[in-house]
Amino acid sequence: MQSSATVLVYSDDANTRAQVRLAVGRRPASDVPPVEFLECATLPAVLKELDRGGIDVCVLDGEAVPAGGMGVCRQLKDEVFQCPPVLLLIGRPQDAWLATWSRADAAVTLPVEPVEFADALASLLRKRLAVGA
Repeated sequence: MQSSATVLVYSDDANTRAQVRLAVGRRPASDVPPVEFLECATLPAVLKELDRGGIDVCVLDGEAVPAGGMGVCRQLKDEVFQCPPVLLLIGRPQDAWLATWSRADAAVTLPVEPVEFADALASLLRKRLAVGA
């Protein structure tokens, strides 16, 4: 198992980024490595970090302004070679179809519910790390 996993968290709202960090703690599940968070508040920062590489999972806020996470997700899936899996934060359960349109790998609703979020993140990390092994 790799020593740690890097999770990029994109939201213009510092409270949303904090909810994500607090929901996961140091590790989302015992069978995945501890996570290190890389926080981004703007789309240019997200693109810069993805160009740098080393991101295992992206968590995108669908309610972010001015570039919402759904549009950002679709852009990343189209433009980033071997795009990491994306966990999309959506405002309402009814927005799940938009998460599908954006090609997100998983979606959870805001506010972040810790168990649901940690389970979704751990699942994406398992898949990503199995492919990289």
